[in-house]
Amino acid sequence: MTARAGTDPRRAAVLGSPIAHSLSPVLHRAAYAELGLTHWTYDRYDVDETALPGFFERMDETWAGLSLTMPLKRAVIPLLDEITETAASVEAVNTVVLTDDGRRVGGNTDIPGMVAALRERGVERVDSAAILGAGATASSALAALSRICAGPVTAYVRSEARAAEMRVWGERLGVDVRTSPWSDATEAFRAPLVIATTPAGTTDALAAAVPDRPGTLFDVLYDPWPTALAAAWSARGGAVVGGLDLLVHQAVLQVEQMTGLTPAPLAAMRAAGEQALGAS
Repeated sequence: MTARAGTDPRRAAVLGSPIAHSLSPVLHRAAYAELGLTHWTYDRYDVDETALPGFFERMDETWAGLSLTMPLKRAVIPLLDEITETAASVEAVNTVVLTDDGRRVGGNTDIPGMVAALRERGVERVDSAAILGAGATASSALAALSRICAGPVTAYVRSEARAAEMRVWGERLGVDVRTSPWSDATEAFRAPLVIATTPAGTTDALAAAVPDRPGTLFDVLYDPWPTALAAAWSARGGAVVGGLDLLVHQAVLQVEQMTGLTPAPLAAMRAAGEQALGAS
């Protein structure tokens, strides 16, 4: 497949608020360099829900795509011409591709990115799983598990309202979701796959309870890294998939969709991400 629009200047960017911490420019620029796309640029813009419509109005034909982070993943949907089935399944768009005929198509690369990150570590199918947390990332985790988990998924949450939300997402996604209070979160470690979707520091107190020879932990955080839970998990012989793995795999899919070039250079993108985190 050839790059879109020949050698004409093309623009892409990540939008969100706050956005200064985003690694997306590092990853996408590394891909452009590896692919020889010297006419492509990728920037970051601090944009909230109020400013988003105006940003869309100012985009011209040089724009190829956008990466979106919070709080824009749902707010962008009314501004789009179409969204993919994957994005619709969780009502969250993290990727916008501007087609050559001017249409704005929203997709979600977080979900297939999770699946790809797990597959890279040898996890292709599990009989059950556990999720720590119940926020926006947890719904994407459920959608990913709908593709690889044959049995029930237990979500450990802090409130009955969150528990109810997770059960609703389970019904929508065709996943057998069971819920337990956060006070029982260490029971999650019995599952062959645990996905931690909580903010930094939330799972630190659980690290001492990691059993010998645990299964696989997917901790979606990447900074600071490793988390206390990931470090304890690895020390006890368990496999660990981190937030940088997710970030790189979802960015690979974004680069491919925006540029029309496949495969995107995963190794170069990961190396750039690791270097940026090491320097921060």
